[in-house]
Amino acid sequence: MQNKIIKVHADDNVAVALTNITAGEQLTLDNAAYVATKDTKAKHKIALQHLNVGDEIIMYGVLVGKASEIIEKGEVLTTENVKHQSAKVTGKTETLGWNAPNIDKWKDRTFMGYHREDGQVGTANVWLFFPLVFCENRNIEVLKDVFENELLHKNINKHRLLLRSLVSDSGQEVPEEVEDTRVFKNIDVKFITHQGGCGGIRQDSELLAKLLAGYVNNPNVAGATVLSLGCQNLQIQIFKDALAEINPDNKKPIVIYEQQQSGTVDDMLKGIIKDSYEGIKAANNIERKPAPISKLKVGLECGGSDGFSGISANPTLGRVSDILAAIGGTAILSEFPELCGVEQELVNRCVNEDDGKKFLQLMKAYEKSVVDAGSGFDMNPSPGNIKDGLITDAMKSAGAAKKGGSSPVVDVLDYGEYIHKPGLNLLCTPGNDVESTTAMAGSGANVILFTTGLGTPTGNPVTPIIKVASNSELAEKMPDIIDIDTGAVIRGEKSIEEMGDTMLEHIIKVASGEVQTKAMALNQSDFIPWKRGVSL
Repeated sequence: MQNKIIKVHADDNVAVALTNITAGEQLTLDNAAYVATKDTKAKHKIALQHLNVGDEIIMYGVLVGKASEIIEKGEVLTTENVKHQSAKVTGKTETLGWNAPNIDKWKDRTFMGYHREDGQVGTANVWLFFPLVFCENRNIEVLKDVFENELLHKNINKHRLLLRSLVSDSGQEVPEEVEDTRVFKNIDVKFITHQGGCGGIRQDSELLAKLLAGYVNNPNVAGATVLSLGCQNLQIQIFKDALAEINPDNKKPIVIYEQQQSGTVDDMLKGIIKDSYEGIKAANNIERKPAPISKLKVGLECGGSDGFSGISANPTLGRVSDILAAIGGTAILSEFPELCGVEQELVNRCVNEDDGKKFLQLMKAYEKSVVDAGSGFDMNPSPGNIKDGLITDAMKSAGAAKKGGSSPVVDVLDYGEYIHKPGLNLLCTPGNDVESTTAMAGSGANVILFTTGLGTPTGNPVTPIIKVASNSELAEKMPDIIDIDTGAVIRGEKSIEEMGDTMLEHIIKVASGEVQTKAMALNQSDFIPWKRGVSL
């Protein structure tokens, strides 16, 4: 019979409820007996010992809170009896060893990718349209309508056909799938709009330039069309300089138009359409070819997390991250507010001591900006997180950090910096789902793994996002957004190692174009730059 509670780490003094538990129910864990003092919902935490006010709450082997009231043995932890608390970190205290996973079954594996001249390999082939300033959003929308209608035929979808049948009162049956009638089958065209590029502070525009340059340099992008007004803060040259800093020898085709130098809108749009069409047509000739899976750069994200995320979905990502690190691939762990409480372990895992210092400096500066605005990292858990068992930021963070596995940290990057080193990289971003995935794609991620316990519908314009459910109930309820279900780990039917291998096989299929992610099928292409203000 499966246990009803589980202890994640040997040092923990709390356990996770794997199923709903009623008050008075007898529980057993590690040959010790417990009695639930109150009704406890699945995913929530139960005290394994009597806790006085001020006593530390340990989970995942780290400090995640302190008791603000007396908590009896067997009692459920809540926001009323526990307050956020995390350990203070000043620097590296030891160098952690690493037992790399066996990669014999993976070392010769390949995926079918798009090879770029700089040595990167894409999992997709995208021509990207974007503005340097929000003043050009309208023109981007016009171009989107033109290209999606005439080139991609995206507006002929089942929902439009449904409305058409209702208007005509024809009673015509609407097909579940619409035939692919795209003009070019080997290239996709995506469009980005944003509210930046002018106004605000100059640093915002400079960061946006680095982010957009990263998108152009992303291996999934074949070329780009860039629109400028002319007078904005984010000048064309600033964008070009940002791209040159990432890749001084960029050879990707880039079509740039500046409206204040182009005459009428009509004349400008005609030129953009003609020039972009030629670039898209040429990019369509690029074909997929075999590449070692060490060319994968995988972003690690969680959103809409629940009390199971840290024991099923996130550790599975950690397994994949460790395999990639061992084989020479790349993993990216971001969301700095959700690393609060696990800083010591991450600092100790840094290969270079300077990276550990940089990580702590970024964390402290970020937290200070949040506190100065009258908030704090302790405000990070959302109502949905709390309802499903993540009652403190440190508790949420300790589970979120499991996405990064246990491999050494090879580099620490600030927002907008591009990934250049294989292995596990830390990237400073908010915990906000889309701001984080937006940043990881801008830093070079060619696949993003996104765990969720509650369900989060989001995608990215250039990088496939694979959604991973922490529990089977979610996967069954929202099958249109979930790609992989790790609920078998909770039920004890699969180990983290087995689930990680299953996930990596799925990643290879997505990277090869054999499987379309649910976010891609729903045409979800979310893009939100971080303005470096307060965002959790």
